[in-house]
Formats: sequence, C-alpha cells, structure tokens
Amino acid sequence: MSLPFLTGGAAAQSIDYGSLEALFGEPVTTSATGSPQRSTEVPVDMTIISAEDIKRSGAHDLPTLLGRVPGIDVLNWSTYGADIGVRGYNQPMSPRLLVLVNGRQVYLDHYGYTAWSTIPVQLSEIRQIEVVKGPNAALFGFNAVSGVVNIITFNPRYDDVDGGSVSASSRNGSEASLTHTFRPASAIAARISAGASRADEWDNTLGSRAAGYRAEVSKATVNVDTVWTVSEKTEVRFETSLSNSQTNDMISLFEAVPSKYLTSSVKLGLTSDTKIGVISAVAYRNALKHNVFLVHANGSYDNVITHVGVQDLFKIGAKHTIRLGLEARNNELTTSPIAGGKVSYDVVSASAMWNWAVRDSFSVSAAVRNDTLSLKREGSFAPGFPLASNANWDRDISKVSYNLGAVWRVSDRDSLRLMAARGAQLPSLVELGGLQLRVPYPGFSVAFMGNPFLEPTVVDNLELSYDRTFDSGKLGVRVFSQKSEAIKGQPSSTALFQMPTLTSLPAVSWQNVADSEMTGFELSASGRLGQAFHWNADVTATDVTDEAYPGVALPAQKADFSRMTPKTRGNVGLGWAGGKWTVDTFLHYTGDFTSYTPSSYVVVEVPAHTTLAANVSYDLGSNMTIAASGQNLVGGKQVQTSGFKVPATVFVTLSKRW
Repeated sequence: MSLPFLTGGAAAQSIDYGSLEALFGEPVTTSATGSPQRSTEVPVDMTIISAEDIKRSGAHDLPTLLGRVPGIDVLNWSTYGADIGVRGYNQPMSPRLLVLVNGRQVYLDHYGYTAWSTIPVQLSEIRQIEVVKGPNAALFGFNAVSGVVNIITFNPRYDDVDGGSVSASSRNGSEASLTHTFRPASAIAARISAGASRADEWDNTLGSRAAGYRAEVSKATVNVDTVWTVSEKTEVRFETSLSNSQTNDMISLFEAVPSKYLTSSVKLGLTSDTKIGVISAVAYRNALKHNVFLVHANGSYDNVITHVGVQDLFKIGAKHTIRLGLEARNNELTTSPIAGGKVSYDVVSASAMWNWAVRDSFSVSAAVRNDTLSLKREGSFAPGFPLASNANWDRDISKVSYNLGAVWRVSDRDSLRLMAARGAQLPSLVELGGLQLRVPYPGFSVAFMGNPFLEPTVVDNLELSYDRTFDSGKLGVRVFSQKSEAIKGQPSSTALFQMPTLTSLPAVSWQNVADSEMTGFELSASGRLGQAFHWNADVTATDVTDEAYPGVALPAQKADFSRMTPKTRGNVGLGWAGGKWTVDTFLHYTGDFTSYTPSSYVVVEVPAHTTLAANVSYDLGSNMTIAASGQNLVGGKQVQTSGFKVPATVFVTLSKRW
C-alpha cells in the first residue's frame, strides 16, 4: 500500500530531485501524480525550467525567465512590476495564475495577483520551475485557472548550495545575493538566503499620468529553509521568509501608482511514509501589508491568510495511485482607503486524484476538487455607501474543479496527450468588499466599492498535444480550446453597480460582464548542434472571442480581451559553450494588442515588438564566474505596454560558489 519516500502535488515535494534527474537523464516532476515523471509523460501541459537553464539565462528576475516559455505573455510595467498571463487574458494585477514556492502560495491573496518582487527566493537556490498551462486547480490547488508556476528550491537535506553574487547595472542599479547551507545537527539541514537590489526607475514617459512616480525602486528578501529528518520515513520541513519591496505598479484600473509591499510567511510541513501511504500535513501563514498611493487617497491593505492541509498518497496494487486531500484556509482583509470594516472568508476544500497505469505505454488520470467559500463582513461602512449592512456579505460559494488526462506513448519517440479541465477563479477580497473609496466629481461623489454578489469565473479547457524526440532534439505540437464564463470587468463610471438614492451614493464595482472563448495552437522545437550549440524556437497563436452581457461595453470595463490579447507570440534561442565560455541569446516576439492609457483610459494600440536578451559568461576558476548580460537590447526605449517605455538594461555579475 505504501510508496517510496516521495510526495506529489503542491503540498510537499521533499524528494531527491538530483538522484531522479540522474536516473531519467533530464529534469523530472512528481507534482501532477506523485510519481517521478518526465514533463512529456505527465497528464498536464508542463514545461520545466531547470537550474542550468536559469544559470545560463542571464535573467535577474522571474518574469524575464518565464517570458521565454512557449505561450506565456508578459506585461512589463516597471523595473520590478510585471504581469504574467498564459495564452492570453493578461491584464494589470492579473488574477488567473497560481504561483507556489515549495507548495506555499506566494501570489497576494487580497487581489489574487503576483507581485514578483516579493517572492523571497534567490534564482541561485531554485532547483526547477514547473510552468503548467490551463486550469489545474484539482491538481495544484486554489485559483489555478489559467496556469501554475510551481517554484521548487533545492532541498537542504539533499543539496548543499552555497554561493553569492554581486551585480552592477545601468540606471545606477546594484544587487547582491547570498545562499548558505549548513547542518546544525546530524539530522537537521538548513539553508539561509538573502538578496537585495536597487535601481533608478525607468524614465517617467507617462508624465503626470503616473501619480506619485517613485524615482528609485528597491527590494530585499530573506528566506530560511530547514529540514529535520526524524527517521528514514518521516521528515519535518520549516520555512520562513520576509520581503520588502518598493516599486511602481500598474493597478487593474490602469492607474500607474507607487506601491510598497511588506510580506512575511511561516510554514511547517510533515511528511511520513506510513502503512496507509505517504501522509503529508502542512500549515502556513502569509501576512501582507500593501501601501498603494492612489490619486484620490492612499490605500493601506492588511491581509492575513492561514492555510492548513493534509493529504494521503497511496497505491492500490502496482497500477493505481490515489491521492486524497483536505484543506482549510482563512483569509482576512481590512477595508481601505476608508477603514473601519473587515472582509473575510473561510474555504474548505476536498480533493481526490486517481492515476491508472493501464500499461507501460498508456495511462489515465482523473482529479476532482470542491471549494466551498463562506463570506462575511464586519465593522462599519463609509457614510453614503450603499448596501450598508454586513448581512449582504453572508454568502456561500461552492465550485467544483476537475482535471482529466490520458497519456499514450505511441513509441519510444512519440507521445500523445489528451487533457480536459475545469477551474474556478473565486473573487478576491478586494473585489468582494475590501475596497472602500469615495471619489469626488464636480457636484457629486461616487462610491468605489466591492461587490458581495460577484460570481466566480469558470474556465473549461480542452487540449491535445503531440511530442516527438529525435537523436539531437525534440518537437512539440499543441492545439487547445478554452471557454471562460462570467469574466469580470473593472469598476467604471459608465457602468453603475448601484444607482443613487436619497440616502446613498451611486456606486461602481467589479461585475461579471461577459463569456469568452479562446482557441489556439502552439509549436515548439529544440535541440543541439554538435556538442557546443543548443537552440530552441516556438510560436503560439490564439484567437479570443468575447460575448458581452446585455448592456455591457467591454472597453469601458477594461475586459475587451479579444483585443487585449496578442494573437501571436514566440521565442528563438541560441546558445554556445566552449572551454570556459558560454554565450546565449534570446529573441522574443509579441504581436500587437489593445491597451488603455493610464488615468485617461484612452484605448491605444500597442505595436508588435521584438526583444533581444543576451548573456556571456566566463569561468574564472576557483568556482568564480563573471558574466555580462542585457535585456531589451533592441531599439532603445521600446513601447511594450501602455505604461512606461522599456529601456535597455545591461548587467555585469560576479558570482562564486563554495
């Protein structure tokens, strides 16, 4: 009934990845089914970015790395501000992506987006990044509606990672990082990492439309990861982190504003191989203080999420793997900019996964998850705000997600996958009532507020993929279709949520405004030329069609995704290694799309653009490397979004391992 000591899913990933990589000859994952698999064998569409890929990338942040994955869209707003989408539907503060570090959610739960500068890990301590496309909530957890970014760091029990780096860059930039692994006792291994950086912000090409523009940006993080091997079959893992980031953001209303983030986390996990399977239990607490400097008022959000979960992974015979899970989470947010209220919810989630190895060349899997959310509100309301009764927030939301997959290894070189999935994007606390803002207009005021009646967005996805390996390369083809129901639109003064009365103000809020369909295909290829060169190329095409609800003008509510999504994006990479040198170049193309000018909200066309990045490194000996890298090296200041123009940035980095 029990498995070897390894765990699947996002709850705990305490396995010896190095040994598994040596066994398979390439990076592997256990995230989808609990068993070690190549990315082409899992019942989901997964791309693995390895530690070697990261080392040769020349990237200094996660969005730069992720933007080179087929089908990924990146909106670069500022030095540290970026939003990532999967095959379209990207927007400021994009809320459709689940981001995890060793199973802990690191996207910000008050609005459901990821502030990438707050993620408290150094690139040098990342074992691999798993990018999973499509809805995957049943396999990976809460809110994974367009995809998952699953960041797995080196495990101090198995991996002794020690090193540091210092960098200088254009725009007076500087950064430093340090990682150290040690053993305070024979059964305890720990790693501490820290990093800090600062730079002059990109030029303010928006002028007065960038309210409170921050001319200098900075970030600092620290992370501690400790593993206690209680016995051969039982392990305890403790992680804690802090981050401080001061940056310029583009918020969902298309306002360019300065932000300050303070985050902290504590996580405790237990994994034990028992007679009834591998039992994993985890508890963590994320705390956020987010100060955002709006035009009409300064917002200060205090958000705390507490999560506990347990799962059992076991086998029935040799062919059937089962995973059962139960989770509970509490999420609380104080109202802002007008204080006095608190919006919260409790979520109870039950999940199950079954993987059947029908034969060596064919397997099927099924996963299902139910999330039940209980919403509530307490405290006071701002004068004149409608719906001024906490009873309006007494509401339950229940949604089912699923993932179905079949993998057929047609031959030693060919494999086919058919995948069907459904995911539910539950409303965030800001959307449900965390926002309380009174905006004055000549002769009257408007209440900007949350909507306690907002419905989840449900995403259905169907995908067929084909992969073929060659002696010196591989080829991938994907075709997919996706439907989203109850897409959310942004607050707009042209679309009132509540009409004015004798005692209450007119109000605007987030509303469900449309259904949407997307179809597309993805082609990718990679390989080697001799021993020195490697290459990769991909193109992803998508076509989005929106169906607005009666009376809704999608551009006014910034939900016109058929025009906001580029139809084409692609990558070309070429690398060379010889002696002590490595040289890598990266081209990325994004087709034209529609966006909105900050503050004025004028519809603008963002032209198609190509970016060039490069990295050249030299081994100095004594485990020291010097590297020169650059990003956005084509055409000077480039229009990539409706925000600041993106300048070229050049880095020189000295790193050492010991």
